[in-house]
Amino acid sequence: MKAWLSALVLVAASPAWAAVSPDTVLAAHRSAMGGQPEAGTVSAEYAYHGQGMSGSVRSVFDLHTGHFIDTQAIGLVRGTTGYDGQVPWMRDLSDAVTAQQGGDRILLAVNQAYRNANRWWQPGHGGALITYAGRDTVDGAALHHLTVTPQGGKRFEAWFDAATHLLSRVEEVQAFMTIRTTYSDYRTQERTQDRPQGRTRVPQRIVVDNGTGEANLQVLTLTRLGVTQPLPATAYTLPREAPTGAAIEGGHSVTLPFRLLNNHIYIEAQVNGKGPYNFMIDTGGHTILTPRVIADLGLSSHGEATAVGAGEKVASSGYAKVDDIRLGSLHLRDQVAITLDIYDPAIEGLRVDGMLGFELFLRFAVRIDYGAQTLTLTDPARFDAGDAGTAVPFTFYDHLPQVEGKLGDLPARFNIDTGSRSDVDVTAPFVAHAKLRTAYPRGVTAITGWGVGGPSKSYVVRVPSLTLGTVTATGVVACLSDARRGSFSDANYEGNIGSGLLKRYVVTFDYAHQRMYLQPISPRPADTGTFDRSGLWINAASNGFAVTWVTEHGPAADAGLKSGDLITAMDGQAVPGSTLPQVRRKLRELPPGTRIRLRIVREGQDREVDLILRDQL
Repeated sequence: MKAWLSALVLVAASPAWAAVSPDTVLAAHRSAMGGQPEAGTVSAEYAYHGQGMSGSVRSVFDLHTGHFIDTQAIGLVRGTTGYDGQVPWMRDLSDAVTAQQGGDRILLAVNQAYRNANRWWQPGHGGALITYAGRDTVDGAALHHLTVTPQGGKRFEAWFDAATHLLSRVEEVQAFMTIRTTYSDYRTQERTQDRPQGRTRVPQRIVVDNGTGEANLQVLTLTRLGVTQPLPATAYTLPREAPTGAAIEGGHSVTLPFRLLNNHIYIEAQVNGKGPYNFMIDTGGHTILTPRVIADLGLSSHGEATAVGAGEKVASSGYAKVDDIRLGSLHLRDQVAITLDIYDPAIEGLRVDGMLGFELFLRFAVRIDYGAQTLTLTDPARFDAGDAGTAVPFTFYDHLPQVEGKLGDLPARFNIDTGSRSDVDVTAPFVAHAKLRTAYPRGVTAITGWGVGGPSKSYVVRVPSLTLGTVTATGVVACLSDARRGSFSDANYEGNIGSGLLKRYVVTFDYAHQRMYLQPISPRPADTGTFDRSGLWINAASNGFAVTWVTEHGPAADAGLKSGDLITAMDGQAVPGSTLPQVRRKLRELPPGTRIRLRIVREGQDREVDLILRDQL
């Protein structure tokens, strides 16, 4: 959460309106404010309420440069974002600091600095492109609407009250969500010793709306505002400190077995001395515990925040303090976990108790050997990349590693997400921009994943190649998204790489040095580069598999299967729901032409059908 601040204003008379243009709107805005000191440091403190939690937010920024540090202390949630004009950065829930240079993070930091410094008042609007978008009426108030694109930033929308000329609201696309920030209840603050000349007017109330409903509104109420002498430029710079809260007992490295199910990595862990619990290892995720585990441990979950994923639905989550998570001899201590139902057992065919992601990878070099199905975690100070393979540099896009590469011959940015089962999910904006549906006309529409945001449906094709850094894979299955919401609607990257592709390699992550290493596995897993040959999406049921999707004109459709059918046996053998991961893999691995006799239940009636597998791509 960020409270976008353009809060320091000075009282003066407002001019009469002439012909409306960006210049007249901004001149009236500046006149209403009375100008701004050329230098100084603003410190604004707010009481926070939202998402079932209360706390405080503090924003410190430089009036001349706009460089900033925003800090929040909201219940169990602690976090900081900062920008020094070069590198945006964040301090996360686990108290670790990372540079944020992927996706739109630099663009958003430039925007915030632009607003902080009121650069739209400068000659030439501080290098920004600004246009007048018209006069709107919102809640009975007439507002002048400007579109603003700062140099080095991204477009945002700003509305100014036509009567008072004060900033009323800002809308800005951050990742895949449109964030609306409204400013109201402007009041005059008398001159104080630490203020230059004049009196100040500031909005006492700021409301941040991420578009997911009234329950998720974040309300900030000003409690203190001060202006002091400028801080040194280094005050806003990324702190250089190693993350704490993790250790390996009796050594510097540990190797643990894992299971690869549904192209997801599962490992057993103890939490606060209890367990074992079944955890997914996910570079695209955070430390998560399900409500069932929270109850089992006797912990309390606080707040009710918004969780979004690859699907288009929104889920609710809270936060809980965890003393210890143990993987063999490795310990993560004093962590704040997100409370969230990750997967219903029907989706994975097994109970998923939690997730370990960003916070774990930040603290150790992590080697994932998909062939041997082992996970090796090493103290970063002792990590040797000598035999790790080809290095691929990455930047952080929030909690995700993002690498430069190509889809075929097209330059692309890829998020690396071991929690995805796909080879690659191509984002909807890139699919549209590059006209990929036209470029790859031979494909099928299918459900290709299911996560926090629900099912993900894509148009699936085969692309000749995909390159990560300098490493190229061929014969890649690409899921072309048409999502209008969720992470695959994000225009700030082109594709999401999952374990379907990564399992071709021994993959090593060194977050401390922002490097991923790829070492090809030989021979490759049998289902590498294959796509489902059944034309089905099945989920686990108590006595078989529930058919939730049948691909049009696919093998299952030819066999007469329908959504809503229940598969109870395959080739005469009962199929309990717990075998779902193995059956899904079987439907990718078995050669085309394989005939499988299915017993199904439809509307209470048993029947048998023959499913003949074939390649759909």
